[in-house]
Amino acid sequence: MKRLPDDDCGFASALNVIGGKWKTDILWEINVAPRRFGELKRVLSGVSEKMLTQQLREMEADDLPGKVLRVEYSATEFGRSLNQAVTVMAHWGKAYEIRMAEKAERIVPMPVALSA
Repeated sequence: MKRLPDDDCGFASALNVIGGKWKTDILWEINVAPRRFGELKRVLSGVSEKMLTQQLREMEADDLPGKVLRVEYSATEFGRSLNQAVTVMAHWGKAYEIRMAEKAERIVPMPVALSA
């Protein structure tokens, strides 16, 4: 995974950690409840075993999930704090989508005059 350069405010660092198609979904699922690998594979339809393994390893390196002896993934306290930040971003994203949809509805196309 390509890493973004660090920045003074830390936003790029946060994006580096959640960068990856499945990481926010994985983080969400293990924050809701501890999950075993097979459970994650089942609830995240469309993720390949290889991709899930890769994303979990990257997340482990970033100290987001913790494991117990039977290899069950759950969010660490540090991972839960990132999930809270991602939740705020998700709410902003939904508000943005609604705002743009409302804006598009207000734009009424000009009638086109047909020539005879």
